[in-house]
Amino acid sequence: MLNEIGIKAQKASLQIARLDTELKNKILLDMSEELLNNQENILKANLLDIENSKDLKLSTALTDRLTLNEERIVGMSNGLKKIIPLNDPVGEVTSSWTTDDGLLINKVRASFGVIGVIYEARPNVTSDVSGLCLKSGNAVILRGSSYCLDSNKVILQTLQNALRKNQVDENAIQIIDSKDREDTIKFMQMTEYIDLIVPRGGKGLIQTLVENAKVPFILDGDGNVHLYIHTDAKKDNIIDIVINSKVQRPGVCNALETLLIDAEVYKEMGEEIVNSLLKEDVELYVDPIIKKDFPALTIATDEHFETEFHDLKLAIKVVNNIEEAISHINKFSSGHTEAILTESTEAADLFTSSIDSSVLFVNSSTRFTDGEMFGFGAEIGISTQKLHVRGPMGLEALTSEKYVVKGNGQIRK
Repeated sequence: MLNEIGIKAQKASLQIARLDTELKNKILLDMSEELLNNQENILKANLLDIENSKDLKLSTALTDRLTLNEERIVGMSNGLKKIIPLNDPVGEVTSSWTTDDGLLINKVRASFGVIGVIYEARPNVTSDVSGLCLKSGNAVILRGSSYCLDSNKVILQTLQNALRKNQVDENAIQIIDSKDREDTIKFMQMTEYIDLIVPRGGKGLIQTLVENAKVPFILDGDGNVHLYIHTDAKKDNIIDIVINSKVQRPGVCNALETLLIDAEVYKEMGEEIVNSLLKEDVELYVDPIIKKDFPALTIATDEHFETEFHDLKLAIKVVNNIEEAISHINKFSSGHTEAILTESTEAADLFTSSIDSSVLFVNSSTRFTDGEMFGFGAEIGISTQKLHVRGPMGLEALTSEKYVVKGNGQIRK
């Protein structure tokens, strides 16, 4: 089965790589409309997935990521539309020069060919990455969670309708519909068919890739996200930013997991910050200073500070200064997203230059680490590695480069 999928994807990739921008944009528009037209069937399949997942006892956050509704399907549709006006990277000349021998050398963006995407829980990823792969000239093979397979299959059929409507090979988008974990391992090793794998999941998935993958992959690591409240933070913004960072969608990778509060700030408004989180039903793990004021709370350990909770849980620590905050973040960070609240330019510069994460915010919620929020349209993932791409990944991240060299009869002497 996997070999057949790979063969079909390779064949389709040759056609996708040659599509012009106008046709790709038309297909994206048709895909967005097909999602809206077929939302009744998508929601029925999603309800089936939710019902079948109850035996798995998924966390509240994971169940939220699995769940679709009319609003989220509209969001999926709009996400595809937002890709349309984005610059098509395929064929873009990124640099050009003429050698002493008269050769004109152009460095040109080119599609990878076949992208493999492994993701957990979120069926909206099926449409997001399919649209991005299409616009960047790639075929895609999708491997979603077994517990959202029904949703993914109906979304796939919906997207393929748009491909067929435009006489484009429907195998440009395929799903591995097996629930066998061994097929996931084999998928990671299909070097003869897949050019790049993009994982979207937690530590378990990343570790499985590290141990088993033969296909090159982008490290989309976990999001152990930190927010530091500096002494010069604007007090009126603190509560809103902390609550938004933690509570809006606690199950996503850009949600806050550790809050660091400067000692001076804690003296002035620590109780207000803690009570605002408790009011939102956030389970808190705190250091001894906070424990004295809130005896019912649990003492935080290194295990808490290392954890991406994916839930309404948060570790909090009071620090004496910005250097202590930086030291803590550099010890426990996963390299995803960190933020500082401060009106001091000096403090902001020190923070952003001392921490080596893919995204660093000054005076905003961590929830903005997102390709759509960055203006990329839908995102294919958030890279926490340094080779090839880093941070939210849009269209350019799904291309490589090649050299096109033009001469007029030169031979090397």
